Amino acid sequence: MDFRELREFCETGTITPERMRAVDRNTMALGVSGPQLMEAAGLAVTAAVRESAPSRVLVLCGRGNNGGDGLVVARHLQEMEVDVVYQGWGSATPGFLAQLAALRACPVDLHEVRMPSDVEGLAPLFNEADLIVDAMLGTGVQGTPREPLATMVRLMNASPARVVTTDVPTPGGRSDLIVTFHRPKAPGARVAEIGIPLAAEVCTGPGDLMMLRPKGSAAHKGVGGEVLVVGGGPYQGAPYLAGLAALRAGADIVRVASPVALPAPDLIHLPLAGGRIGPEHLETLVPCAERADVVLCGNGLGTESHEVVAALAPHARKLVLDADALRRPLPAGHETIYTPHAAEFARMTGVALPDGLADRARTVRAAVPEGAAVLLKGAVDIVSDGARLRFNQSGCPAMTVGGTGDVLAGLTAGLFCRLSPFDAACLAAYASGLAGEAAAAGRDAGMTATEMLEQIPQVLYG
Repeated sequence: MDFRELREFCETGTITPERMRAVDRNTMALGVSGPQLMEAAGLAVTAAVRESAPSRVLVLCGRGNNGGDGLVVARHLQEMEVDVVYQGWGSATPGFLAQLAALRACPVDLHEVRMPSDVEGLAPLFNEADLIVDAMLGTGVQGTPREPLATMVRLMNASPARVVTTDVPTPGGRSDLIVTFHRPKAPGARVAEIGIPLAAEVCTGPGDLMMLRPKGSAAHKGVGGEVLVVGGGPYQGAPYLAGLAALRAGADIVRVASPVALPAPDLIHLPLAGGRIGPEHLETLVPCAERADVVLCGNGLGTESHEVVAALAPHARKLVLDADALRRPLPAGHETIYTPHAAEFARMTGVALPDGLADRARTVRAAVPEGAAVLLKGAVDIVSDGARLRFNQSGCPAMTVGGTGDVLAGLTAGLFCRLSPFDAACLAAYASGLAGEAAAAGRDAGMTATEMLEQIPQVLYG
């Protein structure tokens, strides 16, 4: 991929803590280490501190990576009169501990505090400093700081010193300048680039896996969601591959409405009379669609059942349309994911896709209906919700075998039970490609779609 032509698809504006953590994870997977990012962040704050030409600097640190950024600042300011006050109890990130060890070899005064009284004893440092660096808490922390950080915030707010903040202000703390990294997290921040690759933003990656939350010990049947797969008739295996993929993705209950039952005891078969799905089956399908968290239509359906999909769509809370369901007039649920390949995209939109990746991406983004997401399958998958856009590079040549698209559709439906349309489509594309790579085991042929099913839980949940 030529990332120069993809720069326009990088998101701008305020970034959420969750998305920033995903970008960080993607960055490290691309070969930029956590220590490298911490060093770059610390240098950016150091440059901002030097602008004020302070004679005495006080750096306040928690025990996370934000605190590690502050320790980097102190190390690069060691020729000045610098004091560091850091929280002495609680778990610490490896990055913080590594920077603390390095700082012990520098002419910097380190003050470990555990109790409010420890901080109170250092009050002169707060009053005499020209500049304070707030590196106490980062983007992952909300709510009122606990002690001793609460007292550190109180004394910082009362100090006459200028306050420069690393990334985000500690809750309750004041700030004269916020130096944030990569993209803004708070209004009025100065954004510093720290070397995050463009691919970490515009491509799917391991950071997408962080969207999945553990069910928890109090989980009960159904909390993972219920999926209804409507398909089969001309092609009977397709809906069952999709249904099994939805289970592997984390759905708790999957019903397959199909004219023919195949031996799949993990799935609930909803028998439909006849050789194809028709309007006469709506009386059976509508209550099931209204009950399900996600309805998946199209796999193995054939070309003669589109009117059933169109009639069923308004009854679906969430809808995934694949294969033969991708026809005009295009059905839509309250929230919908469309999973076409290039020919299906042209059929469902009336627009032929251009050859270039950037041109394709613009075409896909322009075609997304409101409240929906499109996952365009290809050598490089393109996912868009009409505003955001991501590219997926996972996968391998062995995945050209039949049935892999059905697995992707089911995987998408299973994840859609718990995620937004865009997030579910991004994660499904990435996880499907990884499952295919694992199943192929380096081969470029000879893999089957059923082999992918076994890999999905490992890819998603480890």
